Amino acid sequence: MPLDEIRRLFHFTEMRNLTSIRERGGLYSWRRLQEMGVVVEVPGGNDWSHDADAYKGLDTYVHLCLRANHPMEYVARTREEGRIERSIFLEIHRSVLDLDGVLFTEDVSNKRGVETRTLDEAEELIDFDVIDGNIDYQDQDHLARLRQVEKCEILVPDFIPIDLIRNI
Repeated sequence: MPLDEIRRLFHFTEMRNLTSIRERGGLYSWRRLQEMGVVVEVPGGNDWSHDADAYKGLDTYVHLCLRANHPMEYVARTREEGRIERSIFLEIHRSVLDLDGVLFTEDVSNKRGVETRTLDEAEELIDFDVIDGNIDYQDQDHLARLRQVEKCEILVPDFIPIDLIRNI
């Protein structure tokens, strides 16, 4: 299944951030928000992840995932950090894949050793068979493949306009 068959992408955030996203007309990269002087009520990332993003130059991207599940959302929402009380996965139109400069990572993007890749390279690396969750949940191999796909990130430069967010 090539990239052009991906139906949607996702961005997680805290429900309390929706008003700000609406008011500003979309999703901005962390660096752009800082430049605009925007104080994010409940950031998805913690200080460590923002620093790691900046170190790797990933703070200029809006981070998306292939499924409405991502390990960083889990960390931010649960006992490990508890920053997010009520999360929402915003559904992003697949046309963001056509924007210039979009990148892909096979794992959490700011993790040490994770390389950014072009979308052409991503097409060879993504396990498309498990994106829609059409797997045998009793099969440990399938579950491992699903967990890996849930770590993948699509990195969109700078901004995603609100008209590409389907559920806001």
